[in-house]
Amino acid sequence: MDGVLILAIETASSCGSVSLTTGFGESFHLLAECSSQPDVTHSRRLLGSIDWLMNTAGAGWNDLDGIAISLGPGSFTGLRIGMAAAKSIVMAAGKPLIGVPTLDALALNVSVNDRLLCCLLDARKQQVYAGFYRTDENGLPRRISDPVAVSPAGLAEGLDEPVVLIGSGARVYRDILLENDLIKIVPEYLSTPRASLVGQLAGEMLAAGRTLDPASAVPIYVRASEAEVNLRRRQAR
Repeated sequence: MDGVLILAIETASSCGSVSLTTGFGESFHLLAECSSQPDVTHSRRLLGSIDWLMNTAGAGWNDLDGIAISLGPGSFTGLRIGMAAAKSIVMAAGKPLIGVPTLDALALNVSVNDRLLCCLLDARKQQVYAGFYRTDENGLPRRISDPVAVSPAGLAEGLDEPVVLIGSGARVYRDILLENDLIKIVPEYLSTPRASLVGQLAGEMLAAGRTLDPASAVPIYVRASEAEVNLRRRQAR
């Protein structure tokens, strides 16, 4: 297999996926990808999907050059499951761990040249995780802001230039967001993060030496979990 071989894991949303990719940039190639939206948690399907993927592509653990994980933001439970699986494989196979922000990978689903791009994932509790991107000279989306958790109405009210929205947050809060005439929303089939796009970015990051320490790597949560909020409340009493 030519180029760096990346096993990528995406569990930030309900539709999880795993992929095997080689190279990056113009040399990028997708070997295999498996996506599913199971009724059970990712933990019940993830390792089986990885095993199927490796067998389908005829790849062994020693063939891998790195393990990529979608860092978030997204589902707290999904992110933890994905990170735990990635760390287990990294430690067992002795391969580097590459962390890819979920919204960065989601931005690769569309090509936007004349507008601002905003990636939105449903954060529940009447909020979305949002990140903004502009297309660079190579035609690729580049992040211009850190991800934030914000209300859909607040996001729509704060936009003062034409923008394209992509992601589950745009789908769930479509009616609220479209009250701003500057907003356009991409079709629903483009709204899901994909492991193959995580792998595409990971190949570039691995070549640049941008890897994570498996011992200290954590997902990008953006906001505190319900358990953390409740703990802080108890400690404040």
